[in-house]
Amino acid sequence: MNKKWRTHAENYGFLFPSFLLTVVLGIYPIFWGMRYMLYDYKGYGQEIYVGFDNFVRLWGDDLFWNAARNTAIYAGGKIVVTIPVALILAVILDRGLKGRHALRAIYFMPTVISTAVIAVVFFMIFNSYNGLLNQFLMKYGLIADAIDWLGPKHAMLTVVIVAIWGAIGNYMLLFLAGLQGIPADLYESADIDGANFLQKFWRITIPMLGPVMQMIMMLAITISLKGYESIMVLTEGGPIGKTEVLYLYVYKLLFPVSTGGGMLQEIGYGSAVGFATAVIVGGVTGIYFYLSKRLNRIY
Repeated sequence: MNKKWRTHAENYGFLFPSFLLTVVLGIYPIFWGMRYMLYDYKGYGQEIYVGFDNFVRLWGDDLFWNAARNTAIYAGGKIVVTIPVALILAVILDRGLKGRHALRAIYFMPTVISTAVIAVVFFMIFNSYNGLLNQFLMKYGLIADAIDWLGPKHAMLTVVIVAIWGAIGNYMLLFLAGLQGIPADLYESADIDGANFLQKFWRITIPMLGPVMQMIMMLAITISLKGYESIMVLTEGGPIGKTEVLYLYVYKLLFPVSTGGGMLQEIGYGSAVGFATAVIVGGVTGIYFYLSKRLNRIY
């Protein structure tokens, strides 16, 4: 019995630091925010209980709905391009190409680089006045005048391109892991039956990648809906709110001085917006998970 309790004590001792960090940095802030979303609280001074007034205000907040629309465009554009490109790269690199290990490392590199650093580099590339991209295009006569890549017309396209570049390597690696788990016997049998590459891809590769695809899609949806770091560095949600996304809007309400957005700190209202945003992200993820499970049962 003493040995058993000693073993349990050791196990719980190793788990306690992680548990403490989860409570302090994860669980406590959630309950703290849920409390303040019912208050008019600016971060200093008196806390005024307002009940659900913050949610009534949110319902008529054009900035919130603009951010929700931009989040849908940003996430949709990122997912529609990233997943197919990552799958294609994984299939190519799984075919025994020369230097494939070096290519895997190169494609995966953006995943381990800080998002802020990536955004700064792309800001120098897409800068409207002296950016590298405009200089290149003008040098070879492809454009006559500099394109305002971070202006109202092209800003969303620019931030989506940056997001795609940063995400492809991570999903490519997951697809590679799934591809290497497919038994080679299936492809050998298909070769004997005279199947070509496309037939093997659609009849064997895609169905066998089903569970991996389901996981990758869920990750892609949640990460895309929550992404805002590169946008904060590149455009700060501008110009005129063209790239404002939900989590960036929450950040500006809670830490307005850091973004220079000209907004007042509103911890109470920001907590309400953060809660509503979490519900939206959770709801979209839950709908996808439910539909994917239904498809699994059908097929």
